[in-house]
Order: sequence, then structure tokens, then C-alpha cells
Amino acid sequence: MSQDINTIMNEYLPLRDVVFQTLRQAILHGDLEPGERLMEIHLANRLGVSRTPIREAIRKLELEGLVVMIPRRGAIVASITEKDLKDVLEVRQTLEIMAGEMACERITPELLAELKAAGQEFKMLKDSDDFTSLAEADVKFHDIIYAATGNQRLITILNNLREQMYRYRLEYLKDTGSHERLNNEHREIYECICRGDKAAVSEVTGRHIDNQRDAILAAIHENEKKTSEKEAARE
Repeated sequence: MSQDINTIMNEYLPLRDVVFQTLRQAILHGDLEPGERLMEIHLANRLGVSRTPIREAIRKLELEGLVVMIPRRGAIVASITEKDLKDVLEVRQTLEIMAGEMACERITPELLAELKAAGQEFKMLKDSDDFTSLAEADVKFHDIIYAATGNQRLITILNNLREQMYRYRLEYLKDTGSHERLNNEHREIYECICRGDKAAVSEVTGRHIDNQRDAILAAIHENEKKTSEKEAARE
């Protein structure tokens, strides 16, 4: 196992749900890496539980597409293919545009002030190599737009789609050349929402997601190239 797994403690959740959420977050955050085997006994010992909640969690993770079952190998952390990535971002782009347009009509002065502050926070961090804090600032900016819609179902779906992308978010942000572009896009989105300009916010948000898709695909291809070169060197 590549890294320690931090158990998500919640006294109100049944043990099986705690185990599921713990393993899910470990996969999404890269603590359990694509291709890594999920061995029930090892995970049970690590988390201090029996094998039953581990087995139940693995079944649920398989239904979410985060785990695949391989003959003679068992449960493996799933990789996201290019098609998976494009499918997720295609849906996310449509919903992000919808959220931006709704925010143009519904955002309160208080949330507008929070959005401005979140944009400034990202700007302050854009030259930093603290990619985790940068990712959190990016998430905060978009969370305020989601909150402005007042539509809880839309917020839940967008958060789920974003979580599916978390494994690649940090790779994207490691491309420091993208930081200035992201900052400019955030500023444009904020200004469009200030004006209540739905057409403009739709265009900027669509471009924002397109740029993210292209950068993440480039990072995936680069990682695949490095992996192939390492394998070739070992032969």
C-alpha cells in the first residue's frame, strides 16, 4: 500500500459506511493508486475492522466504478481512461455552465463578496508550489458559485463529478503554467456573474473546463510515457 490511510471518523455513521468513505477518499486522493490491489485482510488489519465491512465497501466501490474485479487477482483500484475523463468533463461542463447562469440570477451580495475573496485567495497562491492549498482555493471558488444556485441536487451532482476528478486535479495544478490562466478565468467568471451576463459566463466556463480537460489529458499522456520508458529501461 502506497501511503497511510486516514480513517474518516463519524460517530453517527454505521461502521460499514465509515469504512466505505475511508476507502473511497483514499482512492480519490491517490493514497490508494490505480492498479493497486485491495486485499481484504490487509485493509481490515490497517483499519482495525473485520473483513465483512471491507468486503461490503469494495462491492460499493465497484458499483461506483472506482474498483474493478480482475480474475485471479481480486479487487483492483480502477484507472480512469481517456473516455471516462472526457465523459465526466462533458457532463461537468454542461452543469458548471448551468450553475454559472443560475448564479447570475440568484447570487446574493454576501456570496458575491465571498466569491471575490475566494478569487483573491487563489491569486495569492498562484505562484506557490503548495498545490494542495491551491486546489482547495480552486474548490472554494467554485463551491460559492454552486451555493449561489440554491439547488441542492445540482450541488450534490457537481461535487460528485469533481470528486471523480480529484486524482488528476493535483497533476493538473503541477503544471505551473496553468495557474495564471486559471486565475484569469476565475476573474472573468466573477466579473460575468457581477454583471449578470449569462452568455459571457457560459462562454468563459466552457473554456475553463476545456482547458482543464486538455491539461489533464496532457498530464496523463506524460505519465504514461514516463511509465513506458521505465518499463523499457528494465527490459
